[in-house]
Amino acid sequence: MFKTALKFILFDRPKSIGALAGTVISIFLIGQQSGIFLFLTNAMGSLVRNNPQYIWVVDSKTGNVNALSPLDVRIGRELESVRGVKKVHPLVVANGSAKFANGKSSGVALIGTQAPAFAGGPWNVSLGHKADLLQDGAIFTDYFDKKALGDVKPGDYFEVNGKKVFVAGQTKGVRSFGAGVYTFTTIERARYLGNFSPYKASAFLVEWEPQTPPDQVIARINAGIDGVRAWRSDDFAAETILTVLKSSGIAISFGTLILFALVSGFVIIGLTLYSAAIDRIRDYGTLKAIGATNGYIRRLILTQALIFAVVGFAVGYAFIEGFRRGIANSGTFFDYPWWLRITFLAVTVLIAVSGSLFAIRRITSLEPAQVFR
Repeated sequence: MFKTALKFILFDRPKSIGALAGTVISIFLIGQQSGIFLFLTNAMGSLVRNNPQYIWVVDSKTGNVNALSPLDVRIGRELESVRGVKKVHPLVVANGSAKFANGKSSGVALIGTQAPAFAGGPWNVSLGHKADLLQDGAIFTDYFDKKALGDVKPGDYFEVNGKKVFVAGQTKGVRSFGAGVYTFTTIERARYLGNFSPYKASAFLVEWEPQTPPDQVIARINAGIDGVRAWRSDDFAAETILTVLKSSGIAISFGTLILFALVSGFVIIGLTLYSAAIDRIRDYGTLKAIGATNGYIRRLILTQALIFAVVGFAVGYAFIEGFRRGIANSGTFFDYPWWLRITFLAVTVLIAVSGSLFAIRRITSLEPAQVFR
């Protein structure tokens, strides 16, 4: 069966190349759009995802880490009195407008954390040490944001909200979503630069005692302190992504593009296999005339489709990996989870098999005698 299917494919190479190209283009477009969507969703909750060792306590009406409401700092002392809480770290997220020596300006999100733990960031530090933030005016920027930040280099000075700062270190691959690129400094400096009240914090990051399950601590905080809500980091990240997707057209936009890739692949492969079947209708008719059943013909056409699927997936996924590694050089980082890779393969097989149905329907309805008239 496989050898016969391969002979049919090699008999008409232009059409076979067309079907293979349709498969490759379709799976590449699906993989490309899925990858960009993964990057965006990862960026939406990156502040939470990169601090999974803490319970996040935020305003009770907040479901988005990119839009935190200020909390009274006295809540931090209340949290320390909750049974099972080991340590509480305040976090400040303030907006700022940065101006650079080359005349450019950019919006920044100032992440202020408390020394010496610096709970909440920075992470992925590639140049310098967290302790360098204790220098007067020190701030950390990300390597991949240098163009957005006026091409600043380590040691360069610039202004945030009219106040002088300098680049004391760099992170690499810290991506943000929304208000501005992430920059890190001490909590006191973030308040000063962002005109943020010294009596307020954006969130509290809570360490729990090792012998106490975090869910118990979360339940005690939610039951005992009014006006706040405690979250596990993964739950808060998921809620952030869901909130952003609900309030924007991102999901619809990427979903439409992925659907278009599916439909285009289905149509290209379907029409190509149908056209090839019509061109070789005498061959199929001859097979039926010498005893081949409709079941055999179906299996023959499906085998051709599966060959296109396997080869197309291998080539298409190679292009997808090349795309992923290529855009990583510009700071767009993402990884395809194993279940998504399996989905790519399943989708490729679905496209090829579904496209072959055109040809199967036409050939199985053929009477052998028709080809000899």
